[in-house]
Amino acid sequence: MTIFEKSVPGRKGYELPVYDIEEVKCEIPEHLLRKEPPMLPEVSEVDVVRHYTDLALKNYSVDRGFYPLGSCTMKYNPKINEDMAALFTNLHPFQPRETITGAIKLMGHLKELLCEITGTDDMTLQPAAGAHGELTGLLVARAYFEDKGELEKRRKVLVPDSAHGTNPASAAMAGFEVIELKSGEDGCVNLDELKAHLDDSVAVIMLTNPNTLGLFEKDILEIARMAHEVGALLYYDGANLNAIMGRTRPGDMGFDIVHLNLHKTFSTPHGMGGPGSGPIGVKKHLAPYLPVPIVKKTESGYDLDYNLPKSIGMVRSFYGNFLVMVKAYTYILTMGNKGLKHVSDMAVLNANYLRKKLSRLYKVAYDRICMHEFVIDNEEFAKKTGVKTLDIAKRILDYGMHAPTIYFPLIVHEAMMIEPTETESKMTLDRFVEIMEKIYEEAHSNPELVKKAPYTTPVKRLDDVSATKFPIFRYKK
Repeated sequence: MTIFEKSVPGRKGYELPVYDIEEVKCEIPEHLLRKEPPMLPEVSEVDVVRHYTDLALKNYSVDRGFYPLGSCTMKYNPKINEDMAALFTNLHPFQPRETITGAIKLMGHLKELLCEITGTDDMTLQPAAGAHGELTGLLVARAYFEDKGELEKRRKVLVPDSAHGTNPASAAMAGFEVIELKSGEDGCVNLDELKAHLDDSVAVIMLTNPNTLGLFEKDILEIARMAHEVGALLYYDGANLNAIMGRTRPGDMGFDIVHLNLHKTFSTPHGMGGPGSGPIGVKKHLAPYLPVPIVKKTESGYDLDYNLPKSIGMVRSFYGNFLVMVKAYTYILTMGNKGLKHVSDMAVLNANYLRKKLSRLYKVAYDRICMHEFVIDNEEFAKKTGVKTLDIAKRILDYGMHAPTIYFPLIVHEAMMIEPTETESKMTLDRFVEIMEKIYEEAHSNPELVKKAPYTTPVKRLDDVSATKFPIFRYKK
């Protein structure tokens, strides 16, 4: 039921008092005047509170249960992070700079910590999300090659076929030609395939490490050498940093540009499209091209530096999503060096525990030691039972857990991508295994049961075709 269906003519939630002040007349242009009143529900305050509280209880979140979305790192967000961010909610970006020195200092110290974690020399905190960070990094690369007089010939960006879809999209938006690299049989970059495409027409190689299959690119140092030998830049997609944080650094692997997802790796929740933060760190030869302003350390503390003549300019209003930065800063200080290492250790341990348990019944696409996530290949399972990955995902909902990422990466047919994160207990992981075992049995004994799931959720199985072709975006009486 929608809030409109609870509407009762004449019912009010709040009424402003009548003030005995002179009315200020304002001439509104005729074409801007409403021809009819807005379609708003007539409800009381208690109607509104109960309605949206009821909807909130129907919603699934990481605070309520396991959220094993592969490549998304939906880790638990400690509430202290929210409390710290709340301390800064009254700040305004138009305040005089001298009144926000504490906020600038926080950004400066956060930048230094993130540079240390990633092995980069300088960083912008401005991008609003991971894909925005990708675009910013590629615009920095473009400016770098333009400054060197090489942009006309360096038109290509190499992207593995297992990459996030935003990688080729960002490269295309930055004006580059995207070349797909076929993965090797081991799920990693095929060096022969890379060599075949690598010449002085390549501007950037975009990689995720560990990659989207949850596998560490064992040849990363050789890939970096090959890229730099032809003058290309190596770009790091930080979606999977949760697997190596505190253990190794992209900058030490040879990456020139590193983007982060503060809303993944550093605990801030990122459901429903935001808020996010996608800083990019760079090696010193790319620092002059970063967006302005850059937070710089001065003799008296930290300040905002707009004096970058070769900068690509601002990529977002003001300074970025500051409250997300506060949460990430709190998380890093809370965890410390040892804590960040422990996060990576537990993320990898949890993923391998699930991989080993589930591989007894389900086929793992690359069944060897993984990093923080792994991919199940249900192609043969679907042929044998008629139950597809989508059906399994829908059935998981009936057992009170969120489903993993499905049908990604695209190179694995009927893929189910599972990332447990470090914050889940063995008890939770065992419960997930138990659910997957039950669904396996159901798929063989009563496949129709699984194919028509879910049964217990507020919204049942949707008609995907109709939902795509004939979407309904708003309530209509």
